[in-house]
Amino acid sequence: MKQKSHKETKKHTWKLIVQPGEGVDAVVDAIDKASQTIEILIFRFDRKEIEKALIRAVERGVAVSALIAWTNRGGERHLRRLETRFLAAGVTVSRTASDLARYHGKMMIIDRELLYVLGFNYTALDIDGSRSFGVVTSTPALVREAVRLFEADSNRQPYEPGSANFIVSPLNAREELAKFISGAKKELMIYDPGVGDPQMIRLLEERVRAGVTVRIIGMLKRPSKALKALAMNGLRLHTRTIIRDNECAFLGSQSLRAAELDGRREVGMIFGDGSIIKGLTKVFESDWKAAKEVGDRVDDEDVLSEKLARKVAKAISKEIPTVSEVIESISGESVLKKSKLKGVDIDALEETVRTAVKSVVADTIQEVAGSTAA
Repeated sequence: MKQKSHKETKKHTWKLIVQPGEGVDAVVDAIDKASQTIEILIFRFDRKEIEKALIRAVERGVAVSALIAWTNRGGERHLRRLETRFLAAGVTVSRTASDLARYHGKMMIIDRELLYVLGFNYTALDIDGSRSFGVVTSTPALVREAVRLFEADSNRQPYEPGSANFIVSPLNAREELAKFISGAKKELMIYDPGVGDPQMIRLLEERVRAGVTVRIIGMLKRPSKALKALAMNGLRLHTRTIIRDNECAFLGSQSLRAAELDGRREVGMIFGDGSIIKGLTKVFESDWKAAKEVGDRVDDEDVLSEKLARKVAKAISKEIPTVSEVIESISGESVLKKSKLKGVDIDALEETVRTAVKSVVADTIQEVAGSTAA
């Protein structure tokens, strides 16, 4: 499907939600005004006001559909209980597939006319104590793309991006965000809890060498002589937002990190509404003035966490039994006697298993030691 230009979003109504302070009221108000349909993605959820608003919508005849993540770190039990409550109230519930590492998008569609792309979850932590944003648009092309994605993921069907403005990981996020960054002529203002993807860091460094001012509020996950990040002061940072040349912006759930560009379902959009750009810039400048100098500490900490992950993975991998030993312990027979395994290269299989386990362990430790809660 041919992708459309970023310029298409400038003709329609837009609204900015700034967190903390506006999130609950904005979401509840949208739900209460819905007359036909509500489609909502949920990764984390503990706000009773929003749950009650969704149930009220069902009671007045609105078709409410919730696509709920199959898991999140430490909260799977809460998601399953939420599913049960929603089903009892008449909400249509779907669960995301488990083929992606995480389903992390934050999106709501009202009456298939308004699209809410959010940087925050429906939680007290995100809404009451975090710097985040949400953007509301009535742009038909973006609403259509959001509906297509929601339907595809609800039915566990393939989705093909149809707009360069609608950013979906792992499908078009890397390509479109690379283009977006490369297009900067004067300045990039970035909120990001974890800039760590090597390609994206190189692109940012190239922009600096081209004379572009790059300011990052958040964290650099890899050392860079050309880039500098300041820490958010006074609030938890939970937004992924990039403002380019005071003319256009990206807002979504994906950090400039390989896991969020290539391995998860993340949702965002690129837009050029002047009033929203002005609002985002005003908040960024205020946060930048208050931001804390962290020097190289963040980079050094991340390097240490990566070294720790490698050491632990190496230690654990030494204790992994061979594939042959595992199968023999289960079956009580030699692998070589198993007719079903004739022709299998056991040595190659063994090395594949070791590599996979080491990778999983390393990724897990990095998540715990070096990442903010998503």
